[in-house]
Order: sequence, then C-alpha cells, then structure tokens
Amino acid sequence: MLKLLFSGTTDPGLIRANNQDAYHIDSQGRFFIVADGMGGHAGGQEASSIATQTIRHYLEEYWQSELATADILKQSLNRANQAILLDQKHHPERRDMGTTIVVFVFRTDKDEQPWCAHVGDSRLYRMRGPEITALTEDHTWIARAVREGELTIDQSRNHPWRHVLSQCLGREDMHRIDVQPIEAQPGDRFLLCSDGLTEELPDPVIAAHLKSIRAVESAAKALVSSAKKHGGRDNITVVLVTLLLDTVNDTTGVETGFVVE
Repeated sequence: MLKLLFSGTTDPGLIRANNQDAYHIDSQGRFFIVADGMGGHAGGQEASSIATQTIRHYLEEYWQSELATADILKQSLNRANQAILLDQKHHPERRDMGTTIVVFVFRTDKDEQPWCAHVGDSRLYRMRGPEITALTEDHTWIARAVREGELTIDQSRNHPWRHVLSQCLGREDMHRIDVQPIEAQPGDRFLLCSDGLTEELPDPVIAAHLKSIRAVESAAKALVSSAKKHGGRDNITVVLVTLLLDTVNDTTGVETGFVVE
C-alpha cells in the first residue's frame, strides 16, 4: 500500500500580465494535470482550461471502465484537442489558441505502475535519491535538433527557436500523443511542470530544491520562488507528488495526502 503526498501551485511570473497555465489535482490522488496555454490573453487561458477540464471529466467518467489506461489517456487528450478546435470555430478570435499538456495517473486497481501522457513541452520528472530524470521528451523543434545532433545542449539553451512547438493541443494536425508506463517505487518524487519553471531553472537546481525540502507544499512554493528570482519570464506551474509507504508518518507541511490501495 502506498501513500501519496501531493501539492500544486501556479504563478503568473514577473513579466506576463495574466496566467495562461492551468493545473488540476484529483482530490483522491488518482490523477494530476498541468497545461500551458498559448494564443493571447483570452486564448491561452481558455485553451489550458478547456484541456484540463475535458481530460478531468473524461478520466472521471471512464476510470472504472475496462479500457486500458493507455487508451483512456490517449482518448482523453484527443477529446481535449477536439474540444479546443470546436471552441476555435465558435470563437474565431481564439483560432490561434493551443496548449501543452502533461497528465500523470495512478490507476492502482488496474495497473501496478502509474502512467503518463503528454503533448508539447510541459514535463514530468522523477526524483529518486539524489538523481533527477526527465521522463517526457519535449515536442519542440529544439529538442529534435538536439536529438539528431544538429545542436548541442549548450547551443539550445539560448537558441531563438527554443520555444517552437512541434505538437500541441488545439491543432487539426495534432498527431502525436506520447503515452508511457512510469516505473515508480516508494520514496520517489514526481514533478509535473510548465516550461516557465524549466526555462529558468536547470535540472540540477530543481534537484537541489527537491533534495533540501521534504514537504511537498514547501518544495513546490520554493521552486516557483526560485524561478521568479531567476527571471520569472513566463507563467510557472508546479505539481509535486511523493510516494511513501503507508506506514511512514510524515505529513509536515503537506497540502493533501491520500492512501492508494
């Protein structure tokens, strides 16, 4: 039996006048969602909100079904894409809106391991001991260029095309949804975040915060504060999930906890 401790927070940052990010934490700790909208003030907010709520409702509706978790995740993201496209048709002023998405689920009555689905450059990380690992692969022009050896990681950090997405929700040609099981064990910490965090903080700095702060609520707030101190040029959203054995009694500073059987 595992106990999940989780917390989330979002901040507009220091430059943007509004917050186009959205996140959702299921009250039972079954699933977690982070979305990073784009397409202007109203468009970005609307796209991330539509995606988050559509995926939430789909997961809730089909959670107890016999469908495989991978299929439920893929269908929920496709449903969100269609919902955004429909809104674009009804509101032409939002025709350029879209959103990235990352979803992390614990369907423990069906699967031994959690699952993740994502589109775009919002990420899922796993912190295990002192090591942090990015579990998602950005759907961006720059990530492809680095993978194929056209650019080094150092060159990519300040490249003018580093924000160009190759996939996002809200496009007729959206064809890639990455869905994968995630290996997890007690003691692991998982971080879902928008690129407002990763643009300001390199992975070793993120890891340092997670190593030094145990409570999930305090750690999430510290990550956002640090990103703002390093520029805060974009909206910043962080959701943290810690896996503990149910026998461990340490909820100091925790916003919410839930036992998963």
